[in-house]
Amino acid sequence: MKLYCLSNDPNKPCHILTFKEITMMLDCGLSMQSVLRFLPLSFVPLQRLQNLPNLTLPEAADVDLEGELKENCDRVFVDSPPEFCPPLDKLIDFAQVDVILISNYLCMMALPFITEGTGFQGRVYATEPTLQMGRLLLEELVIYIEQCPKANFATQWKNFLHALPYPLSDSFKPKSWKQIYSMASVNASLSRIQMVGYNEKIDVYGALKVVPASSGYCLGSSNWVITSDHEKIVYLSGSSTLTTHPRPMDHHALKNADVLIMTDLTQTPISNPDSMLGVLCVVVGLTLRGGGNVLIPCYPTGVVYDLFECLSIKMSELGVSNCPMFFISPVADMSLAYSNILAEWLSSVKQNKVYLPDEPFPHALLVKNMKLKYFKHIYSDGFSTDFQEPCVVFCGHPSLRFGDVVQFIEMWGNNPRNCIIFTEPDFDYIEALAPYQPLQMKVAHCAIDTSLNFTQANKLIKDLKPTTLVVPECYTQPPSGAPNLTELVIENSPDRTLIPYKWGEVINLPLKRKQGQLFMETNVAQSIVPVEVKPGVSLSTMTGTLNVKDNIHNIEEMTHTNEFKMQKNMKYEWGCVNIPEFMQKLTKEGITDAKLEPGGHGVMIHLLHEDALIQIDENSTHILCNRDENLRMKLRNILMQCLKKF
Repeated sequence: MKLYCLSNDPNKPCHILTFKEITMMLDCGLSMQSVLRFLPLSFVPLQRLQNLPNLTLPEAADVDLEGELKENCDRVFVDSPPEFCPPLDKLIDFAQVDVILISNYLCMMALPFITEGTGFQGRVYATEPTLQMGRLLLEELVIYIEQCPKANFATQWKNFLHALPYPLSDSFKPKSWKQIYSMASVNASLSRIQMVGYNEKIDVYGALKVVPASSGYCLGSSNWVITSDHEKIVYLSGSSTLTTHPRPMDHHALKNADVLIMTDLTQTPISNPDSMLGVLCVVVGLTLRGGGNVLIPCYPTGVVYDLFECLSIKMSELGVSNCPMFFISPVADMSLAYSNILAEWLSSVKQNKVYLPDEPFPHALLVKNMKLKYFKHIYSDGFSTDFQEPCVVFCGHPSLRFGDVVQFIEMWGNNPRNCIIFTEPDFDYIEALAPYQPLQMKVAHCAIDTSLNFTQANKLIKDLKPTTLVVPECYTQPPSGAPNLTELVIENSPDRTLIPYKWGEVINLPLKRKQGQLFMETNVAQSIVPVEVKPGVSLSTMTGTLNVKDNIHNIEEMTHTNEFKMQKNMKYEWGCVNIPEFMQKLTKEGITDAKLEPGGHGVMIHLLHEDALIQIDENSTHILCNRDENLRMKLRNILMQCLKKF
């Protein structure tokens, strides 16, 4: 069994697992850290960005870098459509992938890069919410970038990475970055997905069974249990033991695995989601009371549903419930609608509301009462009429490089009464804000990440009792920013094997196939006559036709042909060669100059006159006789007489 790591970001995982001749991809996350190196896209030209000075490099005097790089407040940005870092495609041909298992909608953003234009012909499995919410994220991303086309594509700067200032010089493999896929590619890749339910057993070409189990992280999120007849592998990605809106995590299905692959732990290990939510509510209340506006960059699904609920309650308590909330996204309407019809994937508290009957989430009531208003874009019909300040605006993209958030920062950025609150943990908020500096509006960092922290992960591992634990290398050492916090690691233990891995590595996992399952027809089974060869061990001959199809092995009864009659009288040798008996038989056959010597794990017999050598060890026998086929057959027959038969 081998594991390939194709992603440099453990929170946007992409792995290849090969086992029993099946090539399986576990998640296809897309690293978006690369977009922070680019200037924001705006559907209204921003004079401030256009007037930024160009960066000139003495090392690139003879190369046309004109306009590719812009400077702002000691930072350098690429003036080009943003590019993304797809999973590594050098280690394996995506056309060889048989199956893709998707854990949650945040781990499927690279799917079009993998399935389209690569020769991929395999199957893709995901739950219904993963498919539907993933569609919204993919469509939103494509719309955001396509609505702001740029005439020029910057490429020359990648050749002078060593000469560029930090952090641009620290860019990860920029020559492998790609432009965003098209909407046609998105639709084609999504059409390949087969929807599955929790605990549904899926057969993978007869060799493996895969079962999705609830991970508790977001709507439809899954951990995957991969089993053969005698082995069990668990892939644990994006899981949460906290009580939020998704269905709780299923621990039982993950226990006693031969191999547990764990990734996508929290990105905020020293922060508590509940305390961050409390801080956010306080900041929103204070800002609105002071007459300021609140801007919350977010994805169109996920934690945003909980924020609607918590903020609406807190705003009523603080007496600012008259301030409206706006949810702006090209897929806002679909996101709100889907979240309230996917009841079976929710926590029991949310599910019970459906039978009252009531909406699982309160945002439907908020929309009805005009407390929450949603629009596709800032320029959509009705937005300017309904817009009033002070207010709270939820919009994308959390990277601040595209989407309506760019316009709101330009509009509100120079007023210190306004506040931007970062809740998504995927991006460094200081890097995200860099192209907008200097900025007057207040900034609050309240990243809410409900996935497992290290304490929860270590406790879970003890409960699951895997034989081998496989984790990203960065989880085995404290964060670089806090080297003294040694508790922020995955603990090793003598009762399991810990194997770390990193980007671009291929790891051999200690899971070897020792047994397999074989089926036989009744008539074949009835012909078995066991013979005890040693205490507790019996053997029997078996005659039949071995039929292998879809990795299922069947022994069927042979028809009464001449071949069958010949095989019926065959004898089967077993055991070790009886050396003294072999030497005696050589003498009887006229070979009297055999010389016996110890060698390696067995013996060596020199036949001086015949110029031949016989090597006999525990597992094999070799006859070297200078291409004398008659002598070789004579020695072989003598040797076979010295073995036990049944």
